[in-house]
Amino acid sequence: MYKSRLGTMPLLALACALFALPASAESQVRIVRLSDVQGGVQIDKNTGLGFENAFLNLPITQGVQIRTRDNGRAEIEFEDGSTLRITPNTNVEFSVLGVNDAGNRISAVTVVQGRAYVKWLGSKTDKFTLNFGQERIELNQPAHFRVNASGDAAEVANFKNELEVVAPSGTVKVDRKKMVAFDDNDHPTEAKNFQNDSYDEWDQQAASYHDQYAKKDNTPYGYGYSDLSYYGSFSNWPGYGMMWQPYLMNAGWNPFMDGAWSWYPGMGYMWASAYPWGWMPYYYGNWVYAPGMGWGWQPGGWSTWHGGLHYVGAAATFHAPLAPKGTVNTVAVGRGGAVLTSTPFPTVLRGGSAGIGVARGSVDNLRHLNSQVAKSGFVEMHAAPQFAASSPRTTGFGFGGERGQPISAAASRGAAPSAGGHAAAGGGGHH
Repeated sequence: MYKSRLGTMPLLALACALFALPASAESQVRIVRLSDVQGGVQIDKNTGLGFENAFLNLPITQGVQIRTRDNGRAEIEFEDGSTLRITPNTNVEFSVLGVNDAGNRISAVTVVQGRAYVKWLGSKTDKFTLNFGQERIELNQPAHFRVNASGDAAEVANFKNELEVVAPSGTVKVDRKKMVAFDDNDHPTEAKNFQNDSYDEWDQQAASYHDQYAKKDNTPYGYGYSDLSYYGSFSNWPGYGMMWQPYLMNAGWNPFMDGAWSWYPGMGYMWASAYPWGWMPYYYGNWVYAPGMGWGWQPGGWSTWHGGLHYVGAAATFHAPLAPKGTVNTVAVGRGGAVLTSTPFPTVLRGGSAGIGVARGSVDNLRHLNSQVAKSGFVEMHAAPQFAASSPRTTGFGFGGERGQPISAAASRGAAPSAGGHAAAGGGGHH
């Protein structure tokens, strides 16, 4: 852990030393985000420990593998906001996450087994390749498609634009709303009718969430911005400029209360926040503590990857968590790490949670919920699986209920935290 000032020179020097580009045409300097984890999801980080339980906001580096169990789903978010989503019993490997000499991002993902959805936003300079079975798809324009792979057999379903599938026998074009299957002899067969998959609605709802909440993104990077828009808001702090704060915080909250230290070969320990919005504010810019306002994130420092904890100012009682020594095991802090694969419901949401326990997109107006918690002390939440096809979104405070069941959240009186996303003066201590 290191403490920084608002100046970026010390951080820039550290980043250059850590990620100095080798002379080769492509460099292993890219880190993308494990942006959603549901059920049983595991990660192999090449630490020698094999697969271990994965959790939200873990960095993904070149060579990492992610696999889902019978009830697992996961999403990986790339720098521009493009996404890869995988369903139960799927194994993917991030074969290449690099940058070439021209500064263009090069990504190659291999679907070893299972089902994957790709929503690629279509950078003109970046290159993305999805390998599966004996085939591959190389993208140079926006695309949205689904791939099922089992051994050497595979199926491609295209939702948007035209795709080209490169196979050993040649290139096969797949038009929008068309499907093609490849048998283990590499023989392509176009389906007569487009067939929906049971996870298509989950994929579409997740894509719609990003589309809706990333609309006002004016940062150089897209990953994590939709969560910032959903779970908090920006405001102008006198003397500091535009600052972001999460909803559902209180006077005792600080941004390093809940997370985990996770070790990566060649990089050491990196911090993985437990908060659903906890990506961009922990790797760019600075956390700032201002008396009377509490903790807020100050955007900036886009050319510098921090990788640890960075903040300016703090209350006297604040103690930042220190990176472990002498071990490569994941070390949880507070509510961080792979603690639970599901949350027991009904549950009570209080100030100080800063969004933990609120599935993304599950509440139509989280700002309004924030105000209700501030007034009443807490709100009882009733849950449904995140992005479940059988569960409607809420129009009130709680999560969606089962189909045909009411959706409700009972607000009860208690000690009210501060409203509007601002913490009261004082606090900031580490729990």
